[in-house]
Amino acid sequence: MRIAVLADIHGNLPALEAVLDEVDQIGVDRIVLLGDIAGGPMPAQTLDRLVSLGDKAVWVHGNGERELVAGFDGEAVTGPAAEVVAGCLPMLEQRHRALLADLPMTVSIDVDGLGPTLFCHATPRRDDEFILVDSPIQRWEQVLRGVTERTVICGHTHMPFDRLVNRRRVVNPGSVGMAYGPRGAYWALLGPTVELRRTAYDLQAAAERIAGSGYPNAAAWAEEYVVNPYDDVAALEAFTAIVAEEVAAPLVAD
Repeated sequence: MRIAVLADIHGNLPALEAVLDEVDQIGVDRIVLLGDIAGGPMPAQTLDRLVSLGDKAVWVHGNGERELVAGFDGEAVTGPAAEVVAGCLPMLEQRHRALLADLPMTVSIDVDGLGPTLFCHATPRRDDEFILVDSPIQRWEQVLRGVTERTVICGHTHMPFDRLVNRRRVVNPGSVGMAYGPRGAYWALLGPTVELRRTAYDLQAAAERIAGSGYPNAAAWAEEYVVNPYDDVAALEAFTAIVAEEVAAPLVAD
């Protein structure tokens, strides 16, 4: 079995289409969608394209899906997600809400060459917790406590890595739609090895499509996250500060 892992698409349909074209050329058995799928400039079109994959797609929810459902149900959404939810809700329908509300937080699949593999958006215990490639081993052990799978695939930070954690392999495929670092759409191919991949696509054409999507400030979004994305140094600095706050006031009692 070979699996393509697509994380953090964030409603960037042009990037998704480019990756799916490459996935089709390679040929895979399953496509795991690792959360934060729709929160961005083309949410409905992105969800509809992925629904068309049928049973080939395995869905996992991220904090973005939880927040969109909460907003759809009239609950208050605070923080940076509030703006994203407000922009996406007018573009989504009840069928999209029903799809997002039913997604699991983790999925386990036996992958050829890797064995039982756990898929989650952020960490196995939360959909919004930050864990970084250079996080201390003690932090990793807390995050992975109780996990029996020897391979874990996670997203959320939009930055690809492949590292060992006390004899366990942890992989982040990077982000399809909001990459930090070199431009492109990032994803991973699993089985029997792990390949971190980057798909190039026409960034200017993508930005023009996004600008015409009807999403608030869509042209600025495309410029910030597609044409001239943040570099990995800036992203790591920002995430390291967030992790420090989480450690000081834990999201989950350890």
